[in-house]
Amino acid sequence: MPWRVDRGDEAHPIVHNDGAEPADFVRVTYDDARCVGDTDLLGQLAPGESFELCLCGADLDSIVVAVAWFRPSDGLEYVWRFVV
Repeated sequence: MPWRVDRGDEAHPIVHNDGAEPADFVRVTYDDARCVGDTDLLGQLAPGESFELCLCGADLDSIVVAVAWFRPSDGLEYVWRFVV
């Protein structure tokens, strides 16, 4: 799994690509009563790059964040979910 989450600020977790290859067509979706179906499109994230999520207004005790991406090496789509 290429992702690591820095939860220093629960409302603004930072997701890092710790993998050895870029992640293509990265998108983030949220499963929460207040923002169900919201999607952020991020494009490509190279190894070592990161992005910050803004979960202000979300119920931090129940939100589930899903990160989806394609691996260039095999062209398959992957999905990884985490909670704050």
